[in-house]
Amino acid sequence: MKQIDLMFRTMVAELQQRTFDAQWSADFPPTGRFVKVTVDNRAYWYFDQPNGQGGQKRRYVGPIDDREITARVETFKGEKDDFQNRRKMVAALTREAGMIAPDRFTGIVIETLAAAGLFRLRGVLVGTVAFQCYSAHLGVRLPMAAILTGDADLAQDYAISSEVQDSIPPIVDLLQSVDPSFRALPHVSGSPLSNAFRNSSGYRVEFLTTNRGGEDYSDQPAKMPALGGASAEPLRFMDFLLRDPVRTVLLHSAGISVVVPDPSRFAIHKLIVAGRRKDDTGGRAKKAKDLRQAGMLFEALQETGDGANLADTLREAWDRGPSWRSALTAGVDAVDKQYQPAVHKIFAILPTDEVHHHST
Repeated sequence: MKQIDLMFRTMVAELQQRTFDAQWSADFPPTGRFVKVTVDNRAYWYFDQPNGQGGQKRRYVGPIDDREITARVETFKGEKDDFQNRRKMVAALTREAGMIAPDRFTGIVIETLAAAGLFRLRGVLVGTVAFQCYSAHLGVRLPMAAILTGDADLAQDYAISSEVQDSIPPIVDLLQSVDPSFRALPHVSGSPLSNAFRNSSGYRVEFLTTNRGGEDYSDQPAKMPALGGASAEPLRFMDFLLRDPVRTVLLHSAGISVVVPDPSRFAIHKLIVAGRRKDDTGGRAKKAKDLRQAGMLFEALQETGDGANLADTLREAWDRGPSWRSALTAGVDAVDKQYQPAVHKIFAILPTDEVHHHST
């Protein structure tokens, strides 16, 4: 696994900061432009924005003699230049440095949710799209094979959803602004709440959350006040995955500021999930993907000097009890030969009596 050139790693850090700053100016996106319109000898600013159907949507902004508004128009020029520069940086990172960009549709979906405030309200991107971000975040080239996805998974801690006392606009409206064929999917439990959405070509957007404890809740979607009418599927081990997430950049368009799980937690969580998969056709394919992503991160994190943190994270999971240990052991036993050295090296920090006692 190769680290990328220092120049590109520096570029990622700068892009990360600039995409975060750019989120604040989302009212007037750099894809639009300010225009002067004169009505009855008075000059006004309007903002023209592409409407996605080849036309323009025009919004009134205010009179030109309003100094504050005109100053804002001046700063917009700088933002627009910054947007073009960020686009060039993303292109350099994906084309020259070999970093991973999401497919275009995924990029647009995540960009729409980000602009609506999902990450500001402490949502976290999980699943394969999050994995794609680790290439830039860690500054390593990850092989493309592990990367294909036909869905976007997002998560939010159950307690946080109530605590933030704010919400993004209705999810179904946001998704339909990207593709009008998005529909809420009925939940398998028969609950009227929905945690997943799908468009006519089968692309899924799913919301997940932490377990609330107790069997009563286990198969029901949880109401999530911050998620604009969407619910979320409570999953075991999700609290472990979502602790201390990191801010990074998704390499789409001019870069999107996103929040993803800590990569060490993502890697260990993948091993746990793989170790618990059912041994049927669907389960086997997913297990292979889980193990590939875990293996690559075990390699990458040791390459970038994050091995100690990975070992601490493993210890934390291991100490959570017998069901965690058996899932981890089953995951490790199934890792591809290619990744075994990297995985076994980290597992070597566990006291041998505990490991042997557990795998027999």
